[in-house]
Amino acid sequence: MKKVELPKPYVIFLGDTQNILDAKTALGLLDWCKEDCIAQVSMPGCKIDLNLPELTPSQAAEAGAKSIVIGIAPTGGKINPKWRELLKEALSAGLHLVSGLHTDLEDDEILREAGNAGNSRLINLRKAPDCKQVASGKNRTGKRLLTVGTDCCVGKKYTALSIYKTMRELEFKTTFRATGQTGILISGEGIPIDAVVSDFVSGAAESLSPENEPDHWDIIEGQGSLFHPAYAAVTLGLIHGSQPDALILCHAATRTQIDEYPDFSIPTIPECIAKYEESAALTNPKSRVVGISINSSDLNLTARKEYLMELGALTKLPCFDPMSDSLTSFIETLRSY
Repeated sequence: MKKVELPKPYVIFLGDTQNILDAKTALGLLDWCKEDCIAQVSMPGCKIDLNLPELTPSQAAEAGAKSIVIGIAPTGGKINPKWRELLKEALSAGLHLVSGLHTDLEDDEILREAGNAGNSRLINLRKAPDCKQVASGKNRTGKRLLTVGTDCCVGKKYTALSIYKTMRELEFKTTFRATGQTGILISGEGIPIDAVVSDFVSGAAESLSPENEPDHWDIIEGQGSLFHPAYAAVTLGLIHGSQPDALILCHAATRTQIDEYPDFSIPTIPECIAKYEESAALTNPKSRVVGISINSSDLNLTARKEYLMELGALTKLPCFDPMSDSLTSFIETLRSY
């Protein structure tokens, strides 16, 4: 598993992003380790505001920041050339540059030279370890819960972290297993699963959640969606390698189409449940969806309650928003799972 040592505190780079879903790294850091975030840096036209002090990179360094974290993850995971001047300024000011994008920072001559000049590190979170393990498909001891989604950016990471937090509070034996750049930033370790060569994705997932005590739960952060035309492959590989005993289906309440892919409609929730259980059965025939996590941020309180009640009646499963509902009763049901 990849462990990372990240110089803290952070200033978060927002660039000129327009879409809040592209800012999931920034929002994840703010929601799960706010104490490590002291400022934000944005460019003209940026529509995302974390309500942190807006500073220049030099001002952030003077205020005590140690690293600038690229807090946005646009489709394709590339560094926009328009960002370079601000990132160069940050490196020259002595800030280390942390990136979870697919672009290797060392391949960018401008950033590499600026890092050398400022004696600053270039830290790539989305650089897979030398993982060339083909999955065995063998059953292993311990319990595993994997969050899966109807689409990308529907709350898989938040759900996994919320479940992990509640399990710790209830004194379960548990470990959070990060599979993406933001999860690795928050937990300090993990495997960026979408950076692993496709033949070895399931093997990497096996190594991420190895054999453990029979009552130990690995809470595995999901990636992508089986219904996404670009990212379904990483989801399937993660499912087969994780061999989850329990699946939590995550969904954004008001979303009906795959984000940025309007020609692709999201199936009904029962259809999604059936497809995920069918896919998981290859390596764990007992795998089941045991709950539904809903991002209800677009609904008012009354609409949220009605939505969860109707969905619960339809699926006969516990339905909750992990950011506003207590998970204690649901988690307690997993003790005898």
